[in-house]
Amino acid sequence: MTRILAGGLGAILLITAGWFFWIGQADTQIDIPPPPPAPIEEENKEPELPKADVAGLKGPTPPEATELTREQRRFARYDRNYDQRITRAEMLSSRTKAFKKLDKDGNNLLTFEEWAVSTSQRFEKADGNGNGELDPAEFATTKPKRAKKARCRC
Repeated sequence: MTRILAGGLGAILLITAGWFFWIGQADTQIDIPPPPPAPIEEENKEPELPKADVAGLKGPTPPEATELTREQRRFARYDRNYDQRITRAEMLSSRTKAFKKLDKDGNNLLTFEEWAVSTSQRFEKADGNGNGELDPAEFATTKPKRAKKARCRC
């Protein structure tokens, strides 16, 4: 008997939900009048462009990138969760390009463990206080040497 009552109550609820859905669909279809037609312009008429007198105007000079901002960008590339600390996992996840540099014999048989040992040693060397995290000052010690740009021999 309870199954029949539960089935009937379920059917009534489904019918009620369908009715509310149908009513809700009817309310969203409001007739909006079409936009007015665009004015017709002459075909040979030149479009009018805005004019400005820029003879004596000077704007602010754009800021130049400093070594500090470059270092902050480099730190942000490693700091995946933006907590101002770089964990060992964050350091290892960003070091895939260095993998090929560690393959000394060029046979592409360097295992991940060998690569991770080298990177872990570099991390431990940079971690001055030994807390397992690099703050921005400690991370700055891992900065790679920048190659000087070759000048044109014109």
